[in-house]
Amino acid sequence: MGGDEGVRVMMAGVALARRRHDGLRFILFGDETQIKAALDNHPNLRAASEVVHSDSVVDGSDKPSAAVRKKGSSMSMAIAAVKSGDAGAAVSAGNTGALMAMAKVALRTMPGIDRPALAAMLPTLGDNDVVMLDLGANTECDARNLVQFAVMGAAYARIACDLDRPRVRLMNIGTEELKGTDEIRDAAAILRAADALPLSFEGFTEGDKIGRGDVDVIVCDGFSGNVALKTAEGTARFVTDLLRKAFTSSLRSKIGFLISKPAMDLLKHHLDPNNHNGAVFLGLNGVVIKSHGGATDKGVANAVHVAARLLEEDITRRIAADMAGIEALSAPSKQELSAK
Repeated sequence: MGGDEGVRVMMAGVALARRRHDGLRFILFGDETQIKAALDNHPNLRAASEVVHSDSVVDGSDKPSAAVRKKGSSMSMAIAAVKSGDAGAAVSAGNTGALMAMAKVALRTMPGIDRPALAAMLPTLGDNDVVMLDLGANTECDARNLVQFAVMGAAYARIACDLDRPRVRLMNIGTEELKGTDEIRDAAAILRAADALPLSFEGFTEGDKIGRGDVDVIVCDGFSGNVALKTAEGTARFVTDLLRKAFTSSLRSKIGFLISKPAMDLLKHHLDPNNHNGAVFLGLNGVVIKSHGGATDKGVANAVHVAARLLEEDITRRIAADMAGIEALSAPSKQELSAK
């Protein structure tokens, strides 16, 4: 029931995903009348779906604390299905804070994980997109949290980007080892010592390097990550709007646009958020995917694709195995952090 465009676009997106993953089955939680009406346009999806009616829906303005108490909502029922094992993953385009709160309460964090993190794929100039986390779930993080985010992000990058040892860097105000807060420097020390993990820690990076393509995983606290993400999205919209304005300013500009249209189409495709839709709550005992509220049917399909990939590659098992490796470290810096 989430998404700015309502049930119609959500069902169209799920139908697209079904064509890409013909072995998937779906449990659709929400208003039964609306869902069944939308399914009439997608007979192939209807045959692979079960509709579960819900009278209650989490509103976009609901506070997470209030949403958790809203019993029987479509969002809570979807997460409960993951907890019970009736579903492998939950995908929602609804209220992000409510989804995180419900998922954390119902599914709990994995052993060795203190806090779940919100991770997403961002476009780059390199061969692969970059995994960035946390993007808003945790505004304040200590070194232990950042190390856990690095481990989880690397596990996700190995699946999403088909990498053996993803390159991991911590977001900082400079690349020099002395730069940044104590938490960032302590996290770097732990990651440098964790050379047995299936990741390559390469130190620090800065905000202007996010899209360069020379790193596979960028780790930061949720406050910095959310600001960076919104800034990048705003800049992308600014560039496309500026180009549109420039190309329509005169007859010569319009002719120039026609000549450069193939390149402009490629730029538009690269910057289209629907091609990267599907943020992941990493660190939970279950797979939960957040679709952007403004996603098109293509964006919704991509979010479902992300869920399918993570289930196929057993993301929770990978993270658990990597966290066991981190916990086995007897790094002095970690002992000092516990003392603090």
